[in-house]
Amino acid sequence: MGMISEFKEFAIKGNMVDMAVGLVLGAAFGTIISSLVGDILTPLVSWAANLPDFANLYTELTPATGKAASQSFDDFKAAEGVGLGWGNFINAFLAFLMVAIALFFVVKGINNVKKAEAEAPAEPPASEVLLGEIRDLLKK
Repeated sequence: MGMISEFKEFAIKGNMVDMAVGLVLGAAFGTIISSLVGDILTPLVSWAANLPDFANLYTELTPATGKAASQSFDDFKAAEGVGLGWGNFINAFLAFLMVAIALFFVVKGINNVKKAEAEAPAEPPASEVLLGEIRDLLKK
């Protein structure tokens, strides 16, 4: 039973729970960023640059052997074509940049709060204040 109780102690520790919450929130944040990049930013950039959707930018290595492939990279792959999907790479890279920038600002904000807390003068506990007042009264 010693091993089970050790595992319970390990799994219930605050750091482990915090890490699990962070992973769940990170996965949800990743989904939001993927949608922001894939559904909003890349179409806007594609429209502004007069390019097709980045996800459909690819270089054909082997022609499709199945049905005639359309402009979609997914359709091209489904038709058994082999190509480099560099447009998908651009989308993934933009998503990474956005996550990195967002996390930079989150960590920077947390560090600023910690720094402000460390620089703020700590108030002594109420018991010390009371003892100080008693000491001052006794001196009088």
